[in-house]
Parts: sequence; structure tokens; C-alpha cells
Amino acid sequence: MIPLLALLALATVATTAAEAPLPPRIVLTLDQALAAARDRQPQVRAAAATTRAAAARSDEAHAALLPQVSGVGNYQRSTANFVSRPGSLPRQLATGGGGESFESFGYYNFGLSASYLLYDFGQTRDRWHAAEASFASQHDSEQTTSSQVLFAVRTAFFQARAAKELVTVANDTLINQRRHLEQTQGFVEVGTQSQIALAQGKTAVANAQVQLINAENGYETAKAQLNQAMGMEQSTDYDVADEAPLPVPAEDAGTDALLDEALKARPEIAALADQVRAQELTVKALKNAYYPSLGLATGMTDAGSQVRGLTWNWSAALQLSVPLFTGGSTKAQATEGEANLAVIQSQLDLARLQVRLDVEQARLAVRAAKGTLAASGDALTSAQEQLSLAEGRYQTGVGSIIELGDAQLALTSAAQQKVQAEYSLAQARAQLVKALGREC
Repeated sequence: MIPLLALLALATVATTAAEAPLPPRIVLTLDQALAAARDRQPQVRAAAATTRAAAARSDEAHAALLPQVSGVGNYQRSTANFVSRPGSLPRQLATGGGGESFESFGYYNFGLSASYLLYDFGQTRDRWHAAEASFASQHDSEQTTSSQVLFAVRTAFFQARAAKELVTVANDTLINQRRHLEQTQGFVEVGTQSQIALAQGKTAVANAQVQLINAENGYETAKAQLNQAMGMEQSTDYDVADEAPLPVPAEDAGTDALLDEALKARPEIAALADQVRAQELTVKALKNAYYPSLGLATGMTDAGSQVRGLTWNWSAALQLSVPLFTGGSTKAQATEGEANLAVIQSQLDLARLQVRLDVEQARLAVRAAKGTLAASGDALTSAQEQLSLAEGRYQTGVGSIIELGDAQLALTSAAQQKVQAEYSLAQARAQLVKALGREC
């Protein structure tokens, strides 16, 4: 298995020490993050192992329908002193001659037996089919786990991408504030601005530095959370790719149009439906326990005191088992099974309601995020124009340092708001993908 960082390194452009003092940082794409999660996330591996266990239980239940064959061999050495019991032998033989002795004799006994269930009113077969349905349910549950993990990866990836953009915003703000400080220093030197303007400029630069430090720390923290979501133990010495969330097909459709797709694709709905079927078969098998079962058994033995002088025997039997009275356990088990069936059916109904809510919320979130992103884009454009005008007024001596600072603060806030709007749209689309039961 190739480590993620080694895999990503193959996609980067190699540079030598002579070409650049520092190699380029590895860039992690969303597809690579999702692939790493599918391969390495412990929750995904645990769910896959649970599915394999469910498959094994299905095979175990099916084994009861197949012939059962076993062999046995033993060697026994014991004394042969006869002990009579009343009724075991005629009195004259029981009280006849012979004494006790420590002389021992060997005895070999080899046997082969086979049994086969002929008919039990479908009880065993229903249990097998119930185990098969449980296996199908667990397989669907594995898909549910995978969907949840991939959603967490998408969320963490776009959160890290937003944090990266906030670093860019903070860095741009710091560059602007330093440029404004240089202008202010020049104005102070020629006497067109007072010392308080210089102090305000230095304060703005210091605040911008604090914002940049916090943004960089937020970016590293977001990448650490992304590592956890992927199930990777690695450093945060990489960058996330500048990927915009792609539109979800039919994301503007109504809830009813999307709901039918979601109910058919959501794995948790399929898992609960399989659980209902498994429990129905279990209840049927429990009720069939009232009826008799018929089996066939056969066996062969080869026994004697000498290996070369063994004597064989063969036997066969039909076995009919009739449950005349079980103390009411069969009825109690059937009643419990029916109650459990009602619980699972209620869970399925509740899950259908939850799916509708998920689709509705995700669809509305996408629509709201689109509107917010458009408005934040307009606000950013206006803030850029405002700062440009404020810088022009400040350079000509008409504007004040306060006006310039307010314009810079408005631009920073608008840029951060746009980053948040982009993240909200990415998050909403990821939620819609999960709500619809899609892979991407």
C-alpha cells in the first residue's frame, strides 16, 4: 500500500536543489482525499469487517441445511474385571468363577457418522434466508458508514480550503496596511499628516499581523482535522487544492423530484428494509418451531481389541422430533420477534421522514448559499471600489487615515464574507450529495 504523501508526490512537479532552494509543497486534491479515506479510514475498515462477519453468519446458517459428517477414533486401555448388576446376567453366570486382576486390555473404536435434515416445515431454511437478509442489511450499513465518512472528508476539505483563502485575505490585508503605513510615514515626514495617523497605521499593521497568524493557525488546524477525517497519520505539510465545489445535478429541482431518488439510493433505507425482511423470516422460523422435524442419520463403526482384527457395524435411522411441550418458550420467542419487527418497521418509517427532511434542508441550503455568494461577490466589488477611492483621497490629502482604515476594514470583512459564502455553498452541496445517496 503506497502512503498518501508518497502517492501525492508523484503528481507534483519535481525540482532539483539547483533549480529552487525549497521543493514545492504537495497539493492534495479532493479526489485524493476521498480515495485515502476509502482505503485508510478506520470506520470504513471496521464496517467492511462487520460485513464479512455477517456473510460468515449467513454461511453458518446455510450449513444446517447440508449433510453433517463427523468421524471419531479412540483407543482405550482398561481392566476387564466383571461387575454384575441385578438383571444384567442370569444369576448363575453373575455368581460364577473368575477373579479380579490388574491385567488390562486395549480396545480400538473408529466411527463415521452422518446426518441430514429432511424436513422441518422450512424453519431452518427461513433462518438461513433471515441471515442472508441480515447480511444484505449490514452491506447497506457499510455503505452508510462510507457515505458518512466521505461527507466528513468533503466537509473537512472545503473547510481547509476556506481557511487557506482566509490566509490569503489576511496576507493581502497585511500588505495593504504596510503600504498605507509607508504612505503615512511619508506624509508625516513632510508634515501633511499628524503623528496620530502614524500611530493608527502601526496599530493597523499589528492587528493585520495578528489576523494573519490566527488565519495560518486556523489553516493548519483545518488540515489536521482533514487528516483525521481521512484516517491518515501524517503531517500537515501540504496544501489543499483550490477546487471549487461542482454543481450537483438537479440541485435546483423540487423536493418531491429529489425525494424519490433519495429513497431509492440512501443505503440506510435499504438497510432497514433488509432488516424488516430478516425479522419477518425470523418470526416465521420461530412459529414453525411448533411443528415436528424429520432427519436421517447413519453411521459406521469399526472396533476391536486388535487393529488388524476390527469388526465393523453399520446403522441407519430416521429421527422424528415432535415438540409436545416447551413451557411456552416458542410462543414467547414468536411474540418477542413480532415486537422487534414492529420496532424495525417504525424505524424505517422514521428514516423515510428523516430522508425527506435531509433533502429539503440540503436543497434550501444550496439555494440560500447561491444567493449569499452572489450578494457577497457584489459586496466585495463595492468594498474594493471603496478602498480604491479612499486611497486616492488619502494620497491627495483630502481623506483621513480613519476613512482609509474603515475602507480597508470593510474590504477585509467583505473578502472574509465571500470566503464564508463559498464554504457554505460547498458544504450545502456536500450535504445534498449525501442526502441523495450519491457518491459524488
